[in-house]
Amino acid sequence: MTVRVMLISPAMNAALREARFDGDSALDRSGRERARAAADTVPTAGLALSGPSVRCRETAEALGLATARTEPALAGWDLARWAGRRLDEVAAAEAAEVAAWLGDPAAAPHGGESLHDLIGRTGAWLDSLDEPDASTTSFLAVVETAVVRAAVVHGLRLPPEAFWRLDVAPLTLTELSGRSGRWNVGLGRALTAPPAG
Repeated sequence: MTVRVMLISPAMNAALREARFDGDSALDRSGRERARAAADTVPTAGLALSGPSVRCRETAEALGLATARTEPALAGWDLARWAGRRLDEVAAAEAAEVAAWLGDPAAAPHGGESLHDLIGRTGAWLDSLDEPDASTTSFLAVVETAVVRAAVVHGLRLPPEAFWRLDVAPLTLTELSGRSGRWNVGLGRALTAPPAG
């Protein structure tokens, strides 16, 4: 059975602009407006999902996916005590810990999930979608960018270090199609409103 998984990264917010480890902050006005403007470009799917963060849920709603079911397995990366702090602040205060986090996929100096754990959790969800009793074969989910990157790493069987080399812009669509152990990936199509005629 072929499964189609479409992952939309959430719209912009202040935490993203400030390079913060997002502590579950809301969309800003600009992000909300851009998501609303892109609503007509969202593909259809058998099941609409959302990560549990405020940013993901608000993006889903602005995109017209008000009935999207919150999926706990699609939660953003748990960075524990670093949540809400700016990357430059953490790097200045905890240089060795940040270096370990960036260099070792099993490291979790912040007390939350390691990169290895994030990829494993995301991959387990992705691979569960092609179970024989699945009621749908197409999924659309608004998820944090770290989840998109983890899904691509898992889907293509890339080394965990490749996670750091993947850029995911706000309001872009990444599509995985196939099944457990054999995924194809379409990367980063922008969700933009068509030009005014």
